[in-house]
Amino acid sequence: MSERWSSLFAAYLERRVLQMLVLGFSSGLPLLLTFSTLSAWLKTEGVSRATIGAFALVGTPYALKFLWAPLIDRLSLPWLTRRVGRRRSWGLLIQILLIAAVLALGTSDPAGDIRLTALLAITVAVLSASQDVVIDAFRVETLDATTQGPGAGAVQVGYRLAMLVSGAGALLIASSWGWFAAYATMAGLLTAGMMVFLFGREPTPAPSPETEARERHVADLLSRRPGLRGPLGRGLAWLHAAVVAPFVDFMTRPAWAAILLFVVGYKLGEAMAGTMATPLYIESGFTLDEIAWVSKIFGFGATIAGTIIGGALILRFGVMRSLLLFGILQSVGNLAYVVQALAGHNLVALAGCVLIENLTSGMAGSALVTYLSGLCSVAYTATQYALLSSLSAVGRTLFASTSGWLADQVGWVEFFLLTTVATLPALLILPWLARRNQPAPSGDH
Repeated sequence: MSERWSSLFAAYLERRVLQMLVLGFSSGLPLLLTFSTLSAWLKTEGVSRATIGAFALVGTPYALKFLWAPLIDRLSLPWLTRRVGRRRSWGLLIQILLIAAVLALGTSDPAGDIRLTALLAITVAVLSASQDVVIDAFRVETLDATTQGPGAGAVQVGYRLAMLVSGAGALLIASSWGWFAAYATMAGLLTAGMMVFLFGREPTPAPSPETEARERHVADLLSRRPGLRGPLGRGLAWLHAAVVAPFVDFMTRPAWAAILLFVVGYKLGEAMAGTMATPLYIESGFTLDEIAWVSKIFGFGATIAGTIIGGALILRFGVMRSLLLFGILQSVGNLAYVVQALAGHNLVALAGCVLIENLTSGMAGSALVTYLSGLCSVAYTATQYALLSSLSAVGRTLFASTSGWLADQVGWVEFFLLTTVATLPALLILPWLARRNQPAPSGDH
């Protein structure tokens, strides 16, 4: 038994999986620099609460990244793509621009010119979302079926580590040396991802014959039109292959609508509960220090453990079984909030609640990332993954935004009981999808 577990976790030591750990770190680092860390900076500069709240809109590019993902998926960069490949060239260019944007944001003066700070923050968010598109495509195309699970776990571990560094770490640096030092340090740490793109191998997946045949058919149709011959026809054919074909390809596979519903609903209950976790802790009488140590520090460790365990178990049980098992555990884990609501100010109950919620959430997150990776056709990896990951964020943005109102209407216990069944529709869809042999599209993996 011990040898079996050792072999499962040994996958995390593979070179390709370790690369995903570094890329996950680069992916997560900029997020808080335009979110909670930036909010803390604005607050220390005396910016009004209304203005700080409006800065939440800076995160909009993360939900819209699928709109420009087709360009990253198909457009070659002059000179650079020929030398290092499409994925690595885009990764290097975006990371260079992102480092410059983070440095520029660090030099801004929120108290003196809040508009410039907002513009630079939006620039960082756009580049960060674009970086995610490249990293996700690079990961899906680099890893094979045996390393997708550990790779998903490694990405999430790196992402969580980066959020700790750009959150608590940046605040500690700012308290001693100022905000520019904090942002400059974060910009320097972004160079870690550049090392992967500089020295890693360019993935070279082969699109399926069906995909190539569909694109040739459209190109031939356009070339036969008298008014569309020459550069115009070739431009329209490229536009179809880059923008239209990824979505058409996804919609031609069986059960595509059910897949989208599942992706939206899988993390819904966890997102609703997580949104109201801190208000519950405060109303239970916990101090901010207690919440910080137990919820943030201890919870961070539990999340890391969950992602690593989840990635390893995916190798043992497979993606679909893991999705169902971890989804059930994630939903049942929300009952820990019910216990906390009833227990009140009890540190043991708080620690148990944080442990269970973060552990199961990390496991479910690893399974979902692996599943989304398997859904992508290699011809359109960046575009399709950007679309799916944007949809998976709907639960924690659109639907979870009503959590506070719902908790006011029914009370804490009833609210968290509802979150345990909120994911039930998605879990009921899953066995049906499994019988239809999702996720791998034919010929593309």
